Amino acid sequence: MLSKAFIPYKGYYSSPFSRWQSSMANENSIVLGSNTTKRWLASKQWDPKMFDYLILGVTIGQPKIFYGGPWSAALIGADNIPGLLVSQACSTSTVGIFQAAMGVETGFCKNAYTLFSDRCSNGPHTIWPNPMGPGGEVISENWMMEHFNYDPWGGASMIQTAENVASLNGVTREECDQVALRRYVQYTEALANDRAFQKRYMFPVEVQLSKKKTLVIESDEGITETTAEGLAKLRPVLPNGAHTFGAQTHPADGNCGLIVTTQENAKALSSDPNIEIQIVSYGYSRVEKAQMAKAPVPAAQMALDKAGLKVSDISVIKTHNPFAANDIYMAKVMNLDVNNFNNYGSSLVFGHPQAPTAGRSIIEAIEECVMKGGGYVLFTGCAAGDTGAAIVLKVK
Repeated sequence: MLSKAFIPYKGYYSSPFSRWQSSMANENSIVLGSNTTKRWLASKQWDPKMFDYLILGVTIGQPKIFYGGPWSAALIGADNIPGLLVSQACSTSTVGIFQAAMGVETGFCKNAYTLFSDRCSNGPHTIWPNPMGPGGEVISENWMMEHFNYDPWGGASMIQTAENVASLNGVTREECDQVALRRYVQYTEALANDRAFQKRYMFPVEVQLSKKKTLVIESDEGITETTAEGLAKLRPVLPNGAHTFGAQTHPADGNCGLIVTTQENAKALSSDPNIEIQIVSYGYSRVEKAQMAKAPVPAAQMALDKAGLKVSDISVIKTHNPFAANDIYMAKVMNLDVNNFNNYGSSLVFGHPQAPTAGRSIIEAIEECVMKGGGYVLFTGCAAGDTGAAIVLKVK
């Protein structure tokens, strides 16, 4: 259990998420995330040099990623500090926030900035020399499509892992469709009153189209309207499977940032000093081969155990749910109502840019918990390699 690491209220932002091959498709995500952070800090009138450490989360190769950590620190205006590059697929935000919290807990740093930015669009195609191959033929790898379609250890695609869990635990097509529709309805609640909920944390992205023309992206791009009738017409992605394209997420582009600091600094930076956000605990897991959709449950249970809490103590639950089966399995095992968590949005609907995916959900959970008057927040989600990561926060 942690006791010294805090997040200032409003000491975070998330960009809108953009469905891949849309408006952010040609942007280097490290540059875009850093530039968005610099503008966000300026809007708060905060000096970037107040940070003593930076953690950058990126999972998809970008030009100059070799210099990613210190480069992003310099780009935001903190060229006096080092930066660490963290990459753990969809758990990158959760792990990065925990690493920053550990830095504060141990006195390694006092005011860390965590930046998570990815671009699923136009993912790199990597080649390696292979002089012994026939005719010197190179070895190649497509970062996005090949990694989604095959786990070298588990031996299956991402969608197959979800179908494995669905099959083994009696999750039906009808249940997946019902959850997909419920998650869409929850997302639309964040759009009510001119996107009042999203405007609590969302910060626009600026894409430079030319020397004189800038595109400002203020809201999510590429969200597909979901209806019961539309879901019923879709075919399963895999033969006889429980998931259609309507019951799984889509790749996206985006970024988010959070400050992790001491209690004293958090109070000074908070937009409301009466609201305190403490990082309480972290949990992780690795489940059986090719059963990734199970992983959020043991990760969540570890985080709860380390915090000395039960799931009934939690006020707000958010998950990274790339497939509807994730939430259905978790609800069954943890005795939850599947309709009563992931309020205001989840990755199933707003998309999956990898590194910032969990970060946005954690930010949304904080805001929902503040609206409820405080309590405990639990975020949990799966990640590549049949792994999971979870975090518990206390809002008061």
